[in-house]
Amino acid sequence: MTDEPSAPGAHPSPTIDASVPHSARIWTYWLGGKDHFDADRAAGDSFLETFPGIAELARTGRYFLGRAVRHLAGEAGIRQFLDVGTGLPTVDNTHEVAQRVAPDSRIVYVDNDPLVLVHAQALLTSSPEGATDYISADVRDTDAILEAAARTLDLSRPVGLMLMGILAHVDSYDEARSVVRRLMDGLPSGSYLAVRDGSTTDEAYARAMEQYNASGAVPYHLRTPEEIAGFLDGLDLVPPGVVPCPRWRPDAADPFASPSSAESALLGGIGRKP
Repeated sequence: MTDEPSAPGAHPSPTIDASVPHSARIWTYWLGGKDHFDADRAAGDSFLETFPGIAELARTGRYFLGRAVRHLAGEAGIRQFLDVGTGLPTVDNTHEVAQRVAPDSRIVYVDNDPLVLVHAQALLTSSPEGATDYISADVRDTDAILEAAARTLDLSRPVGLMLMGILAHVDSYDEARSVVRRLMDGLPSGSYLAVRDGSTTDEAYARAMEQYNASGAVPYHLRTPEEIAGFLDGLDLVPPGVVPCPRWRPDAADPFASPSSAESALLGGIGRKP
């Protein structure tokens, strides 16, 4: 995420600074992906030294995304998704999970990292029955996001808004709350918000994040559990509410169904707009 919003909907030529670590590439490194540079690996390894559980934490976050999308596309009947802060494509991206449940699902991805957008153009393809698009925009540029998303999504019908790890990149908590409010105000009743972010509950995780934020990367601001839950204020919470991600409706074979204290530092929840 950059300080200046990109032109909404533009698919820019990539300008990638490999010398500065980037959260999307570091996250991919922890997940075992290949799209990262020396600076990302150095920052990721430094984080691992202070908080060895980060790779498992990254996987729990990915599993939560999959369960959240399956719930929304299945039980909740959502057929449109707006995924803001997409990150680099890996396994079981939002459109893949949604379209396995409902092939006619329509998905719009939003990010402003050039490397993410290059990979999105190549990899985030749709089923024949559905649609997938991507937007170059900053999370804070909510009007532009909604305007561009409306080219693919029918914003008069319910949408599943996915904010997975992106709100922590907004410096001010009040501004992050405002981002959520503005996006949800643009979506109709019956829409859902799915949120996942890192919390302050694990001391080693917090120390590692302080070191990461000093590395030159875009800072990631841990929030208290109460602050993360606050993103869903005014919505009808889907049980079990805002909880450590491994405890949000775990699958029977989920390897993180009984999370450690470290894995519990990642909280998630879903709420429905009345």
